[in-house]
Amino acid sequence: MPNSTVIYTKLGEQRGQKRLWLEGQRLARMGIEPGQTYELAETDGGAKGVTLRFTPSGARKVSRRKRGDREYPVIDVANDDIARILGESERVRVVIREGRIDVTLHHHEAATRQRRETLHGRIASGQPIRIGSLAHGGGVLDHALHTGLESAGVPATLAFANEFDGAYLDASLQNNPVWSPESVAIEGPMQDIEWRKLPAIDLLVAGLPCTGASKSGRSKNHLKAAEEHETAGALFVAFLAAIQTLTPSMIVLENVPEYGKTVSMTVIRSVLASLDYELHETVIDGWEMGSLEKRKRFCLVATNENIPFDFAGLRPIRQREAQVADILDPIALDDPMWKSYDYLAAKEVKDKAAGKGFRTQVQDGSQDGYGTLGRGYAKVRSTELRIQHPTDPALSRILTPAEHARGKTIPESLVAGLSATRAHEILGQSVIHTAFAAVGRHLGQALRAMVRQPERPVLAQAA
Repeated sequence: MPNSTVIYTKLGEQRGQKRLWLEGQRLARMGIEPGQTYELAETDGGAKGVTLRFTPSGARKVSRRKRGDREYPVIDVANDDIARILGESERVRVVIREGRIDVTLHHHEAATRQRRETLHGRIASGQPIRIGSLAHGGGVLDHALHTGLESAGVPATLAFANEFDGAYLDASLQNNPVWSPESVAIEGPMQDIEWRKLPAIDLLVAGLPCTGASKSGRSKNHLKAAEEHETAGALFVAFLAAIQTLTPSMIVLENVPEYGKTVSMTVIRSVLASLDYELHETVIDGWEMGSLEKRKRFCLVATNENIPFDFAGLRPIRQREAQVADILDPIALDDPMWKSYDYLAAKEVKDKAAGKGFRTQVQDGSQDGYGTLGRGYAKVRSTELRIQHPTDPALSRILTPAEHARGKTIPESLVAGLSATRAHEILGQSVIHTAFAAVGRHLGQALRAMVRQPERPVLAQAA
């Protein structure tokens, strides 16, 4: 006789009671026959569940169902004990062995329940939530979320952070206060991480590389889809592996707006829904949230169903500067930063003649914002912001790293001591700090509402 049969199924309902229905050859192959009797009891040991034990003195009987000339056993249990023992769960794992059937929580249901209980306990007792970070970069996203959470009265600690580029990881370790002596720093490809060896976390944060999803990335690399990118295309698989192993209570994922329409994101949605997360998505406009840079980012927040989070309540936490001049440093008129970029002017003329939409972005500082500055900003690209010389129209300059940081509302301290090129790379790949500090604060407020604790006063402006 076979050793066992395993069935992953859902409980039904009959007259307001939970109902377990099993039938057919999967019972018969284990020696279960119509007319056998069994008793129902709570499962012994650590697993929470119900056991059906076959015994001649059992009060319940295996029913029968006829199909053609064959007769099959049927087990139909509608009992208050099932709901009392398994709670509101719908999915169960059924193991049929000789002489008994064990019904326990489906592993996804068990993980969801464990996530919910662990997080509620940490928030209620004032313990910091534990954060894991993937594609960490210079840690700007993490710093923003930590800032927002703590402004809502929810302390946070960085359990681990992974970054492929060692120089970026060094910059974060040097400048970013989210690190503690207990934080684990992981340098290397996300695909190489041994997830089971990492500390437990409550929140997983990821800014997956957007190289294959952004318009410029697809054009430059001649990609038909984001997933075709040689290094970044399949990272969502490692991201999902991390979630399935670490089972965090919350997930924050950010990327370019186009990422929301990729196959990768379709798969992420499907997997997270199957793991019982509630999904909240939006595109956040940095300019509307208080920055001069008009950078938009796709944002997914996935939570346990008991966390009352909703993007509808997201609000700015700082007032944007009135004009670009408000973030500029006083640069001497004869400083070598001022240069002639005749080749960019010539390129714009050529692009116009070819019907291309690329235009230079030279401003005098009186404007109320500017377009996105990317990773390669130090290369002085035609479409990214330059500041016009006050007296010589032939000269212009790019922003300093400090000005770049201010335009994104990023604390300048996060890129202190770095070369201008490295600082611009980290800043160009980062989020608008105030926008994601607002996300962190909004999430923190939802966590406090979950346990109904009074909230501390919130800062009027991001740190």
